Amino acid sequence: MSAPSRRTVLRGLALAAAATAVPLPAFAESVAVPPPLHQMRGMWIASVLNINWPSKPGLTVEQQKAEYIAWLDVAQSRKLNSIFLQIRPTADAFWPSAYEPWSQYLTGTQGQDPGYDPLGFAVEETHKRGLLLHAWFNPYRVSMQADPAKLHPEHPGRKNPTWILPFGGKLYYNPGMPEVRKFCQDAMLDAITRYDLDGLHFDDYFYPTNTTAFDDSAAFAQYGAGFPDLASWRRNNVDLMVSEMQQRVLEVKPEIAWGISPSGIWRNKGTDPLGSETNGGQSYDNLHADTRGWVKKGWLDYIAPQLYWYIGQPPADYSKLVPWWSDVAKGTGVELWIGQAAYKAGDPVQAPEWQDPKELSDHLTLNKNHPEIGGDIWYNANDVKVDRITSISTAVADHYVRPALAPVLGRLASGPKPRRPVVAVARTKDDGVEVRVVATGRDEPFQFAIFRFDSRPGEGAFGTAENLVALVPGDRHVTVYDAKGKEGQYYYAVAVDRVNRTSGPSNGFRVIF
Repeated sequence: MSAPSRRTVLRGLALAAAATAVPLPAFAESVAVPPPLHQMRGMWIASVLNINWPSKPGLTVEQQKAEYIAWLDVAQSRKLNSIFLQIRPTADAFWPSAYEPWSQYLTGTQGQDPGYDPLGFAVEETHKRGLLLHAWFNPYRVSMQADPAKLHPEHPGRKNPTWILPFGGKLYYNPGMPEVRKFCQDAMLDAITRYDLDGLHFDDYFYPTNTTAFDDSAAFAQYGAGFPDLASWRRNNVDLMVSEMQQRVLEVKPEIAWGISPSGIWRNKGTDPLGSETNGGQSYDNLHADTRGWVKKGWLDYIAPQLYWYIGQPPADYSKLVPWWSDVAKGTGVELWIGQAAYKAGDPVQAPEWQDPKELSDHLTLNKNHPEIGGDIWYNANDVKVDRITSISTAVADHYVRPALAPVLGRLASGPKPRRPVVAVARTKDDGVEVRVVATGRDEPFQFAIFRFDSRPGEGAFGTAENLVALVPGDRHVTVYDAKGKEGQYYYAVAVDRVNRTSGPSNGFRVIF
């Protein structure tokens, strides 16, 4: 009996593939310029005051879960790859913390068990979609109201009343006390060490703005010796929080990304010749946050300044701040991602420039002239979903023409790469192509990147996303369906690990039936 033909063998492999193939999402078919393979495409999901999730306190477990899954649907529909989820909004927790009480934004009552582990659920569901999850923390804010008696009886602020200070109708941990700084770090690292998270993220709140009435004089008297003034001491306190957090992250979980999204102006040029051509609130002076210094000293993996101004806006012009931040980041090894004001686009109370559906897309166009910029994070999730005046969908259509992996941190780029997978089958089916990819080695990849070519690719073809048609959550094997594929084309797969490193390309499989 003669040996089976190659076509017969291939048909057998195809029939052995999973019966249901995952359809690949639709992306633009042609691109003028090869898009980057790695690009941050993030979205902030805020929990404080129930801004995004949960939408209100006291929802049932199933309602909370359904809402979170709906946010993941939004992220995928906008072709994003990363979620920045606020899990410690006011010195409380979205997980069973050993340090701080359950968040009131879950149940309506601080300290009340919500009946499940929201963070554990979020990690599992986010990763199931092939999305990354960065844990977003507010470092020092204790409460959105100023009465310590309204905190949970076991709250650290109640048990250690000298740790907290009232200001502006809120409560804050005192950043000038070393024991407070260590406690806050411990509380945040508790989540990082216990959950399979992809990043530790601070927002822009350090000392509250305009702190003349922030009475930390007792701590300054105790710890401020050797500093020329109160502002210098406060700035050093924040510097210590940032530098110490970097060291502790590197010690306990070096594979995650550590970064901060500060307010967009470090200092104005009128105040400091190193500053930007702006005339707005200065984080260095108002929040005692030396954001430029952190980048120059390499204390962060990334910085994501909130550039929430339109192009040409006085006194803070987006088109002037982008090159300023690019110059700050250049040569430092610190990734630069830009915080984009989705919440302003189409808001009727904003300036006329924010009523232009192209404003945010123009921001991303401008970013392309600055290779230091590795992507963007959108604030906030609701505005990404609602898409007033089509500003978000316009930016997505103009700039997210291919899938993109999140960036690889410079300090992790030289680490071990995943094993290259195998494309076992690529066959025509239902006016498209079904592709089966199989992992090799012991560890299944976090994702597979699927590439399609009209002919055999040349050297460097896998370094951009020009021919990337999909990112698929990893498994031992996956079967996907490409509605735009046809006979004669070649398919390749690349394995992607959790820190976005890629394998070499698989064998190429030409569609022959």
